[in-house]
Amino acid sequence: MSIEVGSKVQGKVTGITHFGAFVELPNGKTGLVHISEVADSYVKDINEVLTVGQEVTVKVLNVENDGKIGLSIKKAVDRPVSERPERPERPAGERFSRGPRPGGPGQGGPRGGGGPRGGGPRGGARRGEQRREPETFDTLMSKFLKDSDERLSTLKRQTDSKRGGRGAKRG
Repeated sequence: MSIEVGSKVQGKVTGITHFGAFVELPNGKTGLVHISEVADSYVKDINEVLTVGQEVTVKVLNVENDGKIGLSIKKAVDRPVSERPERPERPAGERFSRGPRPGGPGQGGPRGGGGPRGGGPRGGARRGEQRREPETFDTLMSKFLKDSDERLSTLKRQTDSKRGGRGAKRG
């Protein structure tokens, strides 16, 4: 019997290492079940799941030219096609919706409020407002430059007042 990719066969565990288990197949060849292919859940110690001499059903994942055979125990188990519910599609305009970063706009941080709760011009659509189309790169860049200039001038004013102003005498 030749070993074909995708076939399910019975085998016997002949050796266990920290990275997987060696399984002897019916034709006398030996294949490797990697530790990640032993069970559906995380396996820290393979000895808790398999023992030497144990009979297992494995699925052949690949057969290398040099004779190495990749096996899987978890893929040999028949399960429904999708146990995990599919993820809902995002609307086209919402590519990255993880929210603002801590300390940034909308978080009450040092930069002030421009986010959804900050009351500034940048928040999401509020009651009664229509959601705007995505802005172009040029529009976003000009807003950024304007904000940057305002912040820089505010910072300069604050720094100058702490030093005593431009024309202040030093004593």
